[in-house]
Amino acid sequence: MASHSLEVNGVVHHVEADQNEPLLWILRDAIGLVGAKYGCGIGQCGACTVQLNGHPVRSCSLPVSAVAGQKITTIEGLSDGDDLHILQKLWVEFDVPQCGYCQAGQLMSAAALLETNPDPSDEEIDAYMAGNFCRCGTYNRIRKAIRTAAEMKNSPAVTVADSGALPLAGVPQERA
Repeated sequence: MASHSLEVNGVVHHVEADQNEPLLWILRDAIGLVGAKYGCGIGQCGACTVQLNGHPVRSCSLPVSAVAGQKITTIEGLSDGDDLHILQKLWVEFDVPQCGYCQAGQLMSAAALLETNPDPSDEEIDAYMAGNFCRCGTYNRIRKAIRTAAEMKNSPAVTVADSGALPLAGVPQERA
């Protein structure tokens, strides 16, 4: 066992673990952040996606020894306290989650996309999000939420109401 110092969501954690232990298990078992999910175990489905220095990575196949000294952000760190990230708000507004299992990974990838490409086309959204699988098939709603978030970031005058979303208690207009 080796000692590892990890900065997760702005907080430094010291953990004892084998250097090859996947980051996912350190986050879930040692630190107690359970938002990233175990899906396939080989980095193909995206359920375990977190951000490393702002870039999406698959934590199930990334050894803890590879992340020392880097900034790790999990779904728990995407919001600012009780103030949800715009994507999280739109995920709710557009009724994106069905079973919800993949959503943390979807959100972490989507947030990274908007940081690197503030105005992605539908094709760019689809290409960037291709490694995140949704068994429930809500891809159209995911794309709409990302596109709307980009519009809102690029034009402060655009609001959720302008996007066609209904109030939280309502039923979304678009069903995918």
